[in-house]
Amino acid sequence: MNAQRLLSRITTHPDVMVGKPTIRGLRITVEQILQALANGRTTKQLIEDYPELETEDIQAFLLHARELVSEEQVFNINPTR
Repeated sequence: MNAQRLLSRITTHPDVMVGKPTIRGLRITVEQILQALANGRTTKQLIEDYPELETEDIQAFLLHARELVSEEQVFNINPTR
């Protein structure tokens, strides 16, 4: 599945999880899944925990996070002279 199709799985709606990015409008946020992955949960465990998730959803979460990080701007507030 190409990146654009994966990213289309990430949705935001003001009435769903206070507008945080979710997967396909479900009440599962990108933040929840990233936290679970950071805590050592595997893709298999996540799909068991959230049966409505698909493997492509996990890929979409990770791609979304990568997109956010790639857009970060870093400013040197203490330049060396």
